[in-house]
Amino acid sequence: MDTQLDEIDRRVIYELMADARGTSAPEIAAAVDVSPATIRNRIDRLEEAGVITGYHAAVDFEAADGRLTNLYLCNAPVDERESYASKVRAVPGVVNVRELMTGRRNLHVLAVGESIDDLRRIARAISSLGIDIEDEDLVQTESVHPYSPYGPEPEEERKTLSDFTSLAGGSEIVEVTAGEDSPIVGRPLSGASRRGLLDDDTLVIAIEREGKVLTPHGETRIEAGDLVTLFSRGGISDETLVAFRNRK
Repeated sequence: MDTQLDEIDRRVIYELMADARGTSAPEIAAAVDVSPATIRNRIDRLEEAGVITGYHAAVDFEAADGRLTNLYLCNAPVDERESYASKVRAVPGVVNVRELMTGRRNLHVLAVGESIDDLRRIARAISSLGIDIEDEDLVQTESVHPYSPYGPEPEEERKTLSDFTSLAGGSEIVEVTAGEDSPIVGRPLSGASRRGLLDDDTLVIAIEREGKVLTPHGETRIEAGDLVTLFSRGGISDETLVAFRNRK
């Protein structure tokens, strides 16, 4: 079944695609405006759901060992494509196999060899499996980029992200970061309620500020960058979230 992603899930995927090894949960949390614990929980959930299937090193084999990378465009019987893909992955030198839905050239096989003779050996091994190689070519360069629709919006259009947890009976707990220019910044919580920035059904139950968790009271003022935890028995309204977002 498809896994429904929210905006935080998409940003987590984007940041990991950009640099899975060099990006930590706290760094992603800072970019996405939620807590590091939230990021770790999201990564675990995406891995368990099979959305994130692994983390792979991008290797320039020519730079590493002067080796050659070759792409074989192959044809396999459609009804046996998965079986052939499994067999070709076992050929020494093959590093990637992509299955396509098309009838022809439905297997793309990427392989690394020490020399042209070695690549010919790989080609013979692929052909011996009953796979027809329709075309092949040396790969000069390959680059991988994160999926841009999952990335951040332009800065002037960016909204504060929220982490929602739904509870029984329609209640919700939400973590939301106060934007620098948001209407609620600088106001005491009691004043925010009087001005309608917080509805009567919404409670501020915690504020995380500079690594410390504060217990809020009526005179507590929201500061820019605060990670605020909200609770509502009837669900957090869009109007409440707007109070934490930057004015346009």
